[in-house]
Amino acid sequence: QVHMVESGGGLVPAGGSLRLSCAASGRTFSSYVMGWFRQAPGKDRNFVAAISWNGAVTDYARSVTGRFTISRDNAKNTVYLQMNDLKPEDTAVYSCAATSPRGGLPRLHAQYDYWGQGTQVTVSS
Repeated sequence: QVHMVESGGGLVPAGGSLRLSCAASGRTFSSYVMGWFRQAPGKDRNFVAAISWNGAVTDYARSVTGRFTISRDNAKNTVYLQMNDLKPEDTAVYSCAATSPRGGLPRLHAQYDYWGQGTQVTVSS
């Protein structure tokens, strides 16, 4: 069982930056693949980024590649999402998720077992 709490969301102008954090409980955090997803009002939950248990492998949605960076600090049980050059279309609730490694980095929300409650990111134009 993993309990996660996101923080770092807020209101930012277009072109600005935010860093989201996801703090997890449990001694097995370092064994999990971690992901970030986002959901805008009236839209599906979409994959943003994922990172392997040791941080060596990452994957990004095309829409955020080159602007967002996922990282993790297993000593602090925390995964981060650095978001730069934010655009109004990045506005959404961002949630972190965890799953046991099954090969590769999953992009489907159904492949993740544990979820945080989400944090709102709003980018003004």
